[in-house]
Amino acid sequence: MPFTTLTSRMVEAQVTPGQTLFSQRGAMLAYRGQVRFTPSITGGQGGVMGMIGRRVANEATPLMTIEGQGTVMFGHGGHHVHVIDLAGDTLYVESDRLLAFDGSLRQGTMFLGSQGGVMGLVRGQVTGQGLFTTTLEGRGSAAVMAHGGVIELPIQPGRPVHVDPQAYVAHRGDVRNKLSTALGWRDMVGRGSGEAFQLELSGTGTVYVQASEEKL
Repeated sequence: MPFTTLTSRMVEAQVTPGQTLFSQRGAMLAYRGQVRFTPSITGGQGGVMGMIGRRVANEATPLMTIEGQGTVMFGHGGHHVHVIDLAGDTLYVESDRLLAFDGSLRQGTMFLGSQGGVMGLVRGQVTGQGLFTTTLEGRGSAAVMAHGGVIELPIQPGRPVHVDPQAYVAHRGDVRNKLSTALGWRDMVGRGSGEAFQLELSGTGTVYVQASEEKL
């Protein structure tokens, strides 16, 4: 169920019988056809364990289940929207950045410590994203939100990518993250505000970076 980009801040999705779509509550802007919107308890195919994981992670972003036949337009808060197509791989993204996604994708919760040990935990505290992140796995599309638009940076073996943790949106692939202090690098470009950090992503995959340090 691919999304069609209408503007940099709006996307559209076709809803067909037998298929399900999930979105953040309040993200529907307009729709055509016979479409039903109902609150989602589990939020995808993560089942009860996925729901428990999200509660433990304090991820309280409420979702809506969308079914029927028609066309639905999505947007939220005037944020920029970026569509990511998955082909059997896994997307790691914060729940509050998910605008809408295919119901065919399996949703789960991952402990950040498993992707970088102690540094993963530190990253969660520093970025304010908590100790868990949401995963979407399978074949389908997801629309994520960001400030100022999103760029995709490839991560290749032996060529890690360093990202400002506040500009990080999501990543996919066989990627490991490590947070390190980088005292002085922000001061050098006139943006220093105390201790600074860099998020290093290595392996093979893609990282999505927003053009802002603002949180949603």
